[in-house]
Amino acid sequence: MDKKTAAPTEPVEDLNPFHIAAQQFDQAVAHLPQLPRGLIDFLKRPVRTAIVEFPVELADGSVRTFTGYRVLHSSIRGPGKGGIRYHPDVTLDEVRALASWMTWKCAVIDVPFGGAKGGVCCNPKEMSESDLRKITRRYVSDLGELIGPHTDIPAPDVYTNAQTMAWIYDTYAMMHPGRNNLPVVTGKPLDIGGSYGRHEATARGCLFACQRALARGVVPGLAGVKGARVAVQGFGNAGAIAARLFREAGARIVGVSDSRGGVVNGDGLDLDAVLAHKEATGSVAGFAGGRAAGNDEVLALECDILIPAALENQIRRDNAGAVRARLVAEAANGPTTPAADRLLFGRGIPVLPDILANSGGVCVSYFEWVQNIENEQWELEEVNQKLRAKMERATDAVLDKQAAVGRGGARIDLRTAALLVAVGRVAQVALERGIWP
Repeated sequence: MDKKTAAPTEPVEDLNPFHIAAQQFDQAVAHLPQLPRGLIDFLKRPVRTAIVEFPVELADGSVRTFTGYRVLHSSIRGPGKGGIRYHPDVTLDEVRALASWMTWKCAVIDVPFGGAKGGVCCNPKEMSESDLRKITRRYVSDLGELIGPHTDIPAPDVYTNAQTMAWIYDTYAMMHPGRNNLPVVTGKPLDIGGSYGRHEATARGCLFACQRALARGVVPGLAGVKGARVAVQGFGNAGAIAARLFREAGARIVGVSDSRGGVVNGDGLDLDAVLAHKEATGSVAGFAGGRAAGNDEVLALECDILIPAALENQIRRDNAGAVRARLVAEAANGPTTPAADRLLFGRGIPVLPDILANSGGVCVSYFEWVQNIENEQWELEEVNQKLRAKMERATDAVLDKQAAVGRGGARIDLRTAALLVAVGRVAQVALERGIWP
């Protein structure tokens, strides 16, 4: 084929998370022409970015320098709120994107926080507990007054957990003796001010959002999760708990995968056996109760509900056409790119966006923060009742916004509807407060 007749090359999809977050924001605010241009620019940009470089002496005696980030995207509606992840691929743009998504997530679920996020570029799988404790303490001490119970409140994220949060609390408490420092971080162990239900909150909130959306007819012919075929891509903390909760609600889990592989079984997987296999081997790969499958195959399974629960950019332009789910519920942050969103929307596959579907985590983090400030501890039933009420109200707001815009003649997907709810709420508070000074 000569140059004149060669088919045009399709441009490479931009997978930079910060660029994706900006595209999503721009698409939403196009439906808000009444907002002042300057205010839109202010809402789009993070208000503070911190980069820290620090040395740590590791268990093997070597010294390595690590890079950590903490981004505060907005404090318009309250203190910053957002997780800290430890991962070898952490970048500043990723953290900036995650911080902005946290702003919109807090606004959609309607808790009085702004968005923040943090991360340290490291590989926890290659480190001892002692190494991770030292990294955590040095990272928190170097951030200094940038975090605090009323300024910026961290939480767990990828490859961090309740133990990591305990180290953060202890480090901050050592730096601020004589105060109630418990509200500085959420996702803590129960006996250090943690909340009942926080560990399962992201997955449980995803279940509540799915149940509400299905009850309202988002997927014709599918009124609930009972009997639904569910595939989970990313069988880590959120994904494994989501699989268990959806199964308890009557769903059939037909496929799961993690970073090393996956397994599918159209008749339904024995989740207890899958969990035992992962505990023993570190992966669901190799589980004998089904057919081996890769992550891409799990994403393409014919199912009723697909739950991407891994990292960003899992459903892209190059594989969105293979998705055969009737509903996608994003338990992960940023798993679907804008190009994939358009393809799925065009095919009639609704996507419950991350800022709605996985907002249960920050919702119960808010509950933990309130309990810490009041020196209380709520029972699990109370936490879950409050979470269900918040998730159902948020889901209703998003579905109602989509319907309202549609009545005006514009068809929008659920992500755009969720962002319209979120940006509208943050902008309203910004206008009520006024621009300082």
